[in-house]
Amino acid sequence: MQDPAAPHVPVLLRPLLAAVAPVHGVWLDGTFGAGGYARGLLEAGAERVIGVDRDPAALAMADDWAGDYGDRLWLVHGTFDRLDDHAQEPLDGVVLDLGVSSMQLDQAERGFSFTRDGPLDMRMGQVGESAADLVNNAPESHLADILFHYGEERAARRIARAITRARADAPITTTAQLAEIVAACLPRSKPGQSHPATRSFQALRIAVNAEFTQLVDGLEAAERALKPGGRLAVVSFHSLEDRIVKRFIQRRSGQGGGTSRHAPEEATVAPRFKLLSRRAIAPDDAELAANPRARSALLRVAERLDAPAGPVDRQVLGLPALALKGGNTPDA
Repeated sequence: MQDPAAPHVPVLLRPLLAAVAPVHGVWLDGTFGAGGYARGLLEAGAERVIGVDRDPAALAMADDWAGDYGDRLWLVHGTFDRLDDHAQEPLDGVVLDLGVSSMQLDQAERGFSFTRDGPLDMRMGQVGESAADLVNNAPESHLADILFHYGEERAARRIARAITRARADAPITTTAQLAEIVAACLPRSKPGQSHPATRSFQALRIAVNAEFTQLVDGLEAAERALKPGGRLAVVSFHSLEDRIVKRFIQRRSGQGGGTSRHAPEEATVAPRFKLLSRRAIAPDDAELAANPRARSALLRVAERLDAPAGPVDRQVLGLPALALKGGNTPDA
């Protein structure tokens, strides 16, 4: 029977621990969530884990068990794009589990899920502009850009037009309202296919939380914070995230840096990372049977070398064009 204090099983934990073994020293879990990776690292031999999360609810949920680890577990309310500031010391490892957590998806009041009706929110940190603000106020053209660039939604313009028509009659305030508007613009999904609103909800969530900008900033922060020999492990859940992580690690390990005119500096500096797995690690059949939500997860792992950290040219990382322009802010 599952421990109620640990309601969500972290995806790819077993292969992650195998890839970074032996686990020792100080680690930072930049997406603490329900604490599954932090617990796994502590039980595998980490001396201390710094758990960072932008969601205050996630940290509050750890109150019942965090004390069991004493001063081996430090919790920080913040975002992982500043993980080097949160750490305040060189790290032996960094783990990032990208995207929305199962815990957030399962809470209808957080507004992430089209299968559970709730307020149209989607803010991981519970502050700032919500999805409802964006859906009801952004220009139609900007909504279409968000859906296309962040959700790879081919019907982006049709859906954006339907949203602007609907909000002219009354504000769109719930996830069910939005899901119905999106679904009406698309063919009915066949058995085994994802819900028609999947891509649109993903796109809006990414825009609301500036996820791509935070991801690149977080990868750079990990490079600054890790000791030589330290491990970086990143779990992603869709192709846009994984492409950014893959290209960051490849270029920082000296692979492909000279193939683009945008990255002349990276072609000459010493590698900052070494790939520990040339291919992304996917869940095996046993994990998929136990946790169907793991089906799209991919793990990439690299080891920090001793070359100095430095900024990365975002244009070579495969960020969507909208993210390079400034995320969810409409063009002037």
